Amino acid sequence: MRLTFPVLTAFALSLFVLPQARAEEAKIPVRVVVVTTFELGKDSGDMPGEFQNWVEKLPLGTEIPAPGTDHGVMRYNPSLQVLGLATGEGPEHMASAMTGLVLDPRFDLRKAYFVLAGIGGIDPNFGPVGAAVWAPHVINGGLAHMVDAREIPKDWPDGFLPVQGASPSLSPVPPLHSQWGDMGYTLNPGLVAWAYQLTRDIPLPDTKGLQTSRARYHGYPQAQLPPKVMTGDTLSSETFWAGERMNRWAERWVKYWTEGKGVFATTAEEDIGFMQALTAQARAGRVDMNRVLILRTASNYDMPPPGRTVAEMLKEETTEAGFSGFIPSLDAAYRVGSVVVRELATRWDRYQDTIPTAP
Repeated sequence: MRLTFPVLTAFALSLFVLPQARAEEAKIPVRVVVVTTFELGKDSGDMPGEFQNWVEKLPLGTEIPAPGTDHGVMRYNPSLQVLGLATGEGPEHMASAMTGLVLDPRFDLRKAYFVLAGIGGIDPNFGPVGAAVWAPHVINGGLAHMVDAREIPKDWPDGFLPVQGASPSLSPVPPLHSQWGDMGYTLNPGLVAWAYQLTRDIPLPDTKGLQTSRARYHGYPQAQLPPKVMTGDTLSSETFWAGERMNRWAERWVKYWTEGKGVFATTAEEDIGFMQALTAQARAGRVDMNRVLILRTASNYDMPPPGRTVAEMLKEETTEAGFSGFIPSLDAAYRVGSVVVRELATRWDRYQDTIPTAP
């Protein structure tokens, strides 16, 4: 039988369309992506990092190969349709991992929610070690002009100022999204408020080690409270800074870049890379930035208690006794974050097309 041109055209199109349709059908469904930054050893059964609680308790039992990534595998729960990964520490690893994930043809993440759940430091003026903090804003603590401490003008509060700025208090504030890089991000306020309201009454671990640690911060009433769920902004910097003067800079830097709206709460490395990578992919329609959450749990204070030096604090944190908040903060990240993840995943008919918001 001789095929006419229209028939040939239709047949040729079917060769293209049908494989494409099959590829769409074959995509691994994802309702929530759980993002952690590190694992210390194996994904289960040994000393835990940020990923292990999710693997063992959610659980994330199915391995999905992830060649070209820091961790090498992702984990999946097929009944909840939750995907989890450990990106590697630092903003570069985070940005690389998130870009690779979103571009991975195995997944369609246009309606997926992203929950970054990691540990970090906390400002003793804001809250206690062991706290779990949902972030309304992410501020870039790495992109700046920095003047050596020996050359800081006497009328400056510190040696940090905006790129291309001539003073720390340059006004008006340079655009948050400029050719020099994004300095600040605001997460969906309604979603953040919803996550906080859903989890604010969850009891958090309060060990003897945490109690001993916070008791030393006399004169810092917020630092002496028992661990609780809070909301506060995270400052993302690849440099592990510490000390009272750096803490004052962090408080100022967050207020500056949020034009007085933000409150510095937690320190982190990866959050700026997380937001930059996802924002770029959102411009291409591959993810929805209104479906992004960041939870940081406090493993330590970012400055020493009264009467102790920064050097003494850093030396102490190299010992198990001095880093008493590590395990409780890992537990808090899962305890709080999993409530949100399970709610989104198990009530997908409610949240697939309608992003939750606080009443």
